[in-house]
Amino acid sequence: MTRSVFRFLSRQPDTPELYGDHHLLRLPRYSDYRPWFAVRAESRAFLQPWEPTWRHDELTEASFRARVTRNSQEFSSGLAVPMFLFRRDDMALLGGITIGYIRRGAAQSCMIGYWMGERHAGQGHMFAALRLVVPYVFSGLQLHRIEAACIPDNWKSIRLLQKAGFEREGLLRKYLKINGEWRDHILYSLLAGDEMSESADKVRTER
Repeated sequence: MTRSVFRFLSRQPDTPELYGDHHLLRLPRYSDYRPWFAVRAESRAFLQPWEPTWRHDELTEASFRARVTRNSQEFSSGLAVPMFLFRRDDMALLGGITIGYIRRGAAQSCMIGYWMGERHAGQGHMFAALRLVVPYVFSGLQLHRIEAACIPDNWKSIRLLQKAGFEREGLLRKYLKINGEWRDHILYSLLAGDEMSESADKVRTER
């Protein structure tokens, strides 16, 4: 029931895939475990300051499979669209971006979050991912508002959002527990009708 309702609301296929010239975004699969483990393990020190505390079993295959199952359930129920980001020429897993906290009714909004493997950071991959995700959110999911929150001293994330055309709205005090501490976050938003600072890639959405 929830799956059919979500398909009606989003008018999207069961497993959306977003293609740019050099990147692919799709839902995680069980078969992604080995590349996911590799990029997360080698990037642990790089990622931990910006993420919730990693559990002791964070990188186990059982934990990953549970994560993929949960992602699938959240997508089917219309709550989130969690996606992995791949480089198309060699299908290397670069990172991930999640369209989460999808709210319908009067809000018609979502919250995005993202992560990038350390060796792939600073090369424009996440900006390319945003250029694929933003049209999908507004045209595919037919939402009105995208929100993103980042820690004030995460200047790389702030610069990324500003480059993508997001506008700062205010400070969220002690918003999320990150790496064991409740941290303030800056709220940014992009509205349907706003323009990204660079023209968006032409996006192909396929099953």
